Amino acid sequence: MAELRVHNTLTRQKEAFVPLIPGRVGMYVCGPTVSGESHLGHARPFITFDVIYRYLRHLGYTVRYVRNITDAGHFEEEGREAEDKISKKAVLEKLEPMELVQKYTNLFHWAMRKFNNLEPSIEPTATGHIVEQINMIEQIIRDGYAYVVNGSVYFDVEKYNEHYRHESQPYGILSGRILEDMEESGRELDNQEEKRHKPDFALWKNAPPEHIMRWTSPWGEGFPGWHIECSAMSTKYLGEQFDIHGGGMDLIFPHHECEIAQSTVSNHSMPARYWLHNNMITINGRKMGKSYNNVIKLTEMFSGTHPLLEQAYSPMTIRFFILQTHYRSTLDFGNEALKAAEKGLRRLWEAYEVLGRLVAGAPSELDARVSGLLDGMDEFMNDDFNTAKVLANMFELVPIINGIRDGHVPPLGEPVLERLKSYFKTFLEDIFGLVDEKGGNNHVLDGVLQLLITLRKDARTRKDYATSDKIRNQLQELGVLLKDEKDGSVTISFN
Repeated sequence: MAELRVHNTLTRQKEAFVPLIPGRVGMYVCGPTVSGESHLGHARPFITFDVIYRYLRHLGYTVRYVRNITDAGHFEEEGREAEDKISKKAVLEKLEPMELVQKYTNLFHWAMRKFNNLEPSIEPTATGHIVEQINMIEQIIRDGYAYVVNGSVYFDVEKYNEHYRHESQPYGILSGRILEDMEESGRELDNQEEKRHKPDFALWKNAPPEHIMRWTSPWGEGFPGWHIECSAMSTKYLGEQFDIHGGGMDLIFPHHECEIAQSTVSNHSMPARYWLHNNMITINGRKMGKSYNNVIKLTEMFSGTHPLLEQAYSPMTIRFFILQTHYRSTLDFGNEALKAAEKGLRRLWEAYEVLGRLVAGAPSELDARVSGLLDGMDEFMNDDFNTAKVLANMFELVPIINGIRDGHVPPLGEPVLERLKSYFKTFLEDIFGLVDEKGGNNHVLDGVLQLLITLRKDARTRKDYATSDKIRNQLQELGVLLKDEKDGSVTISFN
């Protein structure tokens, strides 16, 4: 196998990737919290780690890819208050919590299929592993690193740090934060008075009477904190130590930092050897957030219904655009950049189709240049999965391919031509996971859907509710569900 080097957040440098078991890779990636519809921010990590999953398999590894579903008790440890997102949203939507969970899990899976993401090997849920979480919490308590207060259980960060800082594994090892600074600057959170120290985090929370989702535990009825689920499930399916832990950079602290502490106490070792994190998405240079009104749902991306979008963008356009930037760099979404990606993908795919019709000729000096560009594609992917540089080389090959077709460039010798065909197929389809959208037909269909939504909106403005209802009902018969939101926008979902 070629030597793969990855940037390890833990050591802050690139390292040769050497799995624990030769030929086998265990990879855990934090999945979605299914309390709402997936948005643009979710696209990047899941596309990024889908490509990493594909590439590891391309290198010949047998990969167990575990990606969880958070369907219970997601605590924002650094937010204004600790809240269970799913219970809160279930009340708002007047749904049974697991009904809401199923609704948004289905929508998430639908979006992943649209992006042509491979399914993970195992997709465990938090609610399906309450027993494992309770068992892990009990062990942490027995080892003296957690304490119980009023039916809630908190991890004792200072006690952990006293012991593990001497083993060069202090709390803050992943994020670079210093515990003493955290104690000084920690925010005032709900139930802060229950904690011994500000940085302590919840392993289990006592459920107040109004709380919908609750389970019986040794400490009373309650529900798990955010971090414990990933420690419990990664241990169960990948063992006490595994190869890769992935997620967005926003999870480095507190989520992954807390995972390391929990798992280290339970399993007496650092849970993952390589920590990989993709960078964030901005929109027109601004961080994505509700306060900026720039959170774009994936259904809005595909249909063009968000006010910031000038048109609909197909799943493959979004996937291709994400791959044009290295996963550790900030990615800015804007209409002009997306339109350029749409044209670039079409140009690349047209060259791929031309390539399939080319025939070999006598070897020439051009063969060496093409071989060098292909060698570079391997080198770039082995250099921390640099998809951006791979695509740059592919675009350098496009005028050569078109020039051979037009007779302006001599044909390639047979060995190099066959290698070129193989590389385009392998990288475009197998590793990058791109599929042909047939010259933009999906874009046309998205445009038609957007037109119908606009016509329906105009009808509602004219109070022509008969026409409005007819459009909605006939779309529903085709499996397209429209929901009018209070802010005037339309949410689209698919049966």
